[in-house]
Amino acid sequence: MPSSKKKYNLLINEQSPYLLQHAKNPVNWYPWSQEAFNKAKKEKKPIFLSIGYSTCHWCHVMAHESFEDEEVAEQLNKNFVCIKVDREERPDIDKIYMNVCQMITGTGGWPLTIIMTPDKQPFFAATYIPKHSRYGIKGLLVLIPEIKNFWDTKSDSLQKSASEITKALQKIKKSSVKKELTKKAIETTYEQLFTSFDELHGGFGNKPKFPTPQNLLFLLRHWKRTSNSYSLKMVVSTLEQMRQGGIYDHIGFGFHRYSTDRRWILPHFEKMLYDQALLIIAYTEAYQATKKQIFKKTAQEIIEYILRDMTNKEGGFYSAEDADSEGIEGKFYTWDYEELKNILTSEEFRIVEKFYSIKKNGNFSAEDGSVDNKNIFYQSMSIDEYSEFYNLDQEKLINKLDKIRVKLFNIRKKRVHPEKDDKILTDWNGLMIAALSKAAYVFNEKLYIEKAEKAFRFIKKYMMTDKGEILHRYRKGQANIQGFVDDYTFLIFGLIELYQANYNPKYLKISLEINKYLLNHFWDKSNGGLFFTSDKAEKLIARTKEIYDGAVPSANSVTICNLIKLARITGNTDYEEKAKQIGIAFHDEIISYPIGYTQTMIGLDFTIGSSFEIVIVGDKNKLDTKKIINELNSIYIPNKVVILKEPNNEDLELEKISPFIKDYYQLEDKATIYICRNQKCNLPTTSIDKMKEQLE
Repeated sequence: MPSSKKKYNLLINEQSPYLLQHAKNPVNWYPWSQEAFNKAKKEKKPIFLSIGYSTCHWCHVMAHESFEDEEVAEQLNKNFVCIKVDREERPDIDKIYMNVCQMITGTGGWPLTIIMTPDKQPFFAATYIPKHSRYGIKGLLVLIPEIKNFWDTKSDSLQKSASEITKALQKIKKSSVKKELTKKAIETTYEQLFTSFDELHGGFGNKPKFPTPQNLLFLLRHWKRTSNSYSLKMVVSTLEQMRQGGIYDHIGFGFHRYSTDRRWILPHFEKMLYDQALLIIAYTEAYQATKKQIFKKTAQEIIEYILRDMTNKEGGFYSAEDADSEGIEGKFYTWDYEELKNILTSEEFRIVEKFYSIKKNGNFSAEDGSVDNKNIFYQSMSIDEYSEFYNLDQEKLINKLDKIRVKLFNIRKKRVHPEKDDKILTDWNGLMIAALSKAAYVFNEKLYIEKAEKAFRFIKKYMMTDKGEILHRYRKGQANIQGFVDDYTFLIFGLIELYQANYNPKYLKISLEINKYLLNHFWDKSNGGLFFTSDKAEKLIARTKEIYDGAVPSANSVTICNLIKLARITGNTDYEEKAKQIGIAFHDEIISYPIGYTQTMIGLDFTIGSSFEIVIVGDKNKLDTKKIINELNSIYIPNKVVILKEPNNEDLELEKISPFIKDYYQLEDKATIYICRNQKCNLPTTSIDKMKEQLE
């Protein structure tokens, strides 16, 4: 006789891989919808809101322990209307209720658990909650009856508390005085990074350690502007040691999300698209600055991983890969000592054992013991150090290591793979378009331009409307969810970089159109800065604005950089004024803790540091123009914009965008360079040597 139990809950109709992971739960999950709130009002029940994402390890733990458990599900279904949200699909909801969690508990993270009224007003917040109480944390089976009792007996008190929390959320932070950010903020940021730098292992702070590429990009600019060698040392040490550590996937490439230890050895194994994009940019710029081949190699390997494993047929980039496979975190990435011994020849094993610190009983210890006695590939020393120590020819060693890597990659390919979150997000794709474009022009690699253009064509085809609106998420033929500020800002960033890679003015034109929509619909007309949601979006209990640069830089800080570049490209100083207003709007917040706003400091460095507007007049298909472009791209000049005017091109689109270039011409029919520095212009030249002199 067939079971009468419901096989799926309402999440089965959703597109999010995270929500679909919970579609078979016995919990009667609703997606975020008016239907759920109407049900809660009608039945006079509070709402149990659970927010997570598909590659979150502790989200999986709570799901297996509680949401798949009949006893817990019965209690949740009886006493609440339960809503599941994918934070990557609905970052607007996540940001509001994560702020609640931080206000109430002083901390945050995922899974995020919120209990709130049917009017969406929260009165309880937590992160992971076990099924049974342990280590001083109340379990769900204790907590649910307590909250139910409070709801039934002290409803007025809970409603009042929820109302006060909501009012606190709705208070928009305002700077007490209308002050501009100054050079002093940059120096304070440097001092704070200097103080927190781990001189022994690279990175900042103790543990856990996140890549935070914007810290490194800021320090590169600080070094360029001040010639402070320690700024560069912090960047080089961090990038080298991250590359050598277990946070880097030495077999299949790409970076894991963060390291649980100070030495970058044991990561949380999920891989996020945004990390790959930002780290490509960091390694590419570091290569430009230092010419260290390992930085170029690392950027190229990350791109290889993205194009191989994280790209759909039409060019869009997937969001993430899970940490877990077969229910165990890191199982896909770790190796048994005897397994390696059997796969490799004795010579290969001897190299791997020493170079990657392979141990018989495992080379790390996991907190939960789930992958103890296993090995993570991490380098105990650099290739230079290893070849010198063992008196080996470096080129032969590199070839042998690559041969071993391919052999192990082909073996690993046969394992059960971690789940892939195959939704495509506009904001993260914008970052990857920017990363590929930057790598394309620094490494002179046409393939990267092609892939960046293909990704933008995908976004334009599926995720941009005729009215100029952007959609946030695409999956399996469906694009949905109104775009957030990150979608607009990061795509503008990508398009500006794409123009710098191929000098096609259509990308500037589209970036300006998107920027116009952004300022019309996201700008805070009262206090300055950009809201996270547009004025057309669903009305939530608060409309947030953010400047803090976390794992991903904030849209406001990236917009500062975008506006400055667009101002210099177009000659429209209104954009630069808007960038200044963002700094003023968040002045007090930034000054209180500058190290948390390094992307903002990158924009500030552009405005007050040495900056260049460069116009090349030449045919981009001719050798003299190519030589100038290649030479220019080989030099680390972070604060610059480059415009290419083709003298025989009758398309006047570029002159509409940059009217000041109308009278720029070639000298002696040769490719000619016009360089302006800090609002002062030099005489044009056809000489690469003179160009370099002017840039120095």
